[in-house]
Amino acid sequence: MAVPRILIVGGGYVGMYTALRLQRKLHRGEARITVADYDSYMTYQPFLPEAAAGNIEARHVVVPLRRVLPSCQILSGRVTSVRLADRKAEFQPHEGPDLTIDYDYLVFAPGSVSRLLPIPGLAEHGIGFKTVEEAIHLRNHVLGKLDIAASTPVEEVRRRALTFVFVGGGYAGVEALAELEDMASDALKFFEGLRREDMRWILVEATDRILPEVGADMGRWTAQELRRRGIEVRTGTRLKSMEGGHIVLDDGDEFDAETLVWTAGVKPNPLVKAGDLPLDDRSRVKANAFLQIEGAPFAFTAGDAAAVPDLTRPGEMCPPNAQHAVRQARRLADNLLATIRGGTREPYRHKNAGSVASLGLYKGVAQIYGRELRGFPAWFMHRTYHLTRMPTVNKKTRILMDWTLGLFFPREIVSLGALQRPREEFKLAARM
Repeated sequence: MAVPRILIVGGGYVGMYTALRLQRKLHRGEARITVADYDSYMTYQPFLPEAAAGNIEARHVVVPLRRVLPSCQILSGRVTSVRLADRKAEFQPHEGPDLTIDYDYLVFAPGSVSRLLPIPGLAEHGIGFKTVEEAIHLRNHVLGKLDIAASTPVEEVRRRALTFVFVGGGYAGVEALAELEDMASDALKFFEGLRREDMRWILVEATDRILPEVGADMGRWTAQELRRRGIEVRTGTRLKSMEGGHIVLDDGDEFDAETLVWTAGVKPNPLVKAGDLPLDDRSRVKANAFLQIEGAPFAFTAGDAAAVPDLTRPGEMCPPNAQHAVRQARRLADNLLATIRGGTREPYRHKNAGSVASLGLYKGVAQIYGRELRGFPAWFMHRTYHLTRMPTVNKKTRILMDWTLGLFFPREIVSLGALQRPREEFKLAARM
């Protein structure tokens, strides 16, 4: 009898945690697992703001799939289509010819991508904040702008360099802005002639409040805390354009800036439309409470690209966050095993425990089981919770060491901007 083939599309939260659980629970020779993703590592996104701020080494927030999934085949490249009708997927490796992957069971979890709007100049000048590469780039970019401002007497150049705009008042936008502003303010002591008042940090949010995940009261407190630090919080405001580095907001304000970070939401990975997957009106893959794709009992889905019924809130779907993704992965793996073995599947049910957000060193906000925390207790809760959720003892230990060293030594303030242009010096030497 042929060994069942399990294809996992996506190596993020759902993909990696599902593969980990299957790897641990499958008997030898019971099934063969293939994980296909563009990158050969999983990024723990809740730690990206701290990586951007230099509190954590960027390599410590990623988990190499080949190391933690030794029993799985790892394919690095892009899945271009997934078909349920004939149980095949098309795969495009980084180099070489395309492949067709046959499978018996499917785990579809490609995650999400940034949701961009047709705003003039956004695609050309904006910076996202979903990957570790973007976090590293943004850190180097911000420190590089401090270098520029400290090295020129021209006021217009200084003002443009020191204006930082973040669009999107959810977790990603608020945490990224707060951590980077905290880092930049801390670094200014080493930049002669620059003061905190010289920097302009702006948060633009289209709705009437920020951080809706932590509740209205905590969202208002967060806005007040950011304003107390000199950060402009513009709610009920939209970005109209950023052409040529000129920011135009729909409240009538216009100014020049060299930094625009876009964190205004995500959408399902476009792969959902490349095949015959059933989609809802928001382009999410339709799933039942057992995390099976509608009409395909051999295929499962979860995470940001899936419309999973929230049994704790009848009529609604599970929100696209890490808390649900990790728990869905466990239930998905168990239900997939039950399907292979002819056992009983169980529905996914999880009531949201709360939310935590970091606002810089020793500052945070949280809502845990209805209890609201702010300041140091919330910051400590944020670090503790996410450290426990970080995969592998190796990464937990390295992150804990980063934090411990940070208690005794200041953060590095070096901008490695050349990382974005590694051959520039070499090409310059060739021309001389």
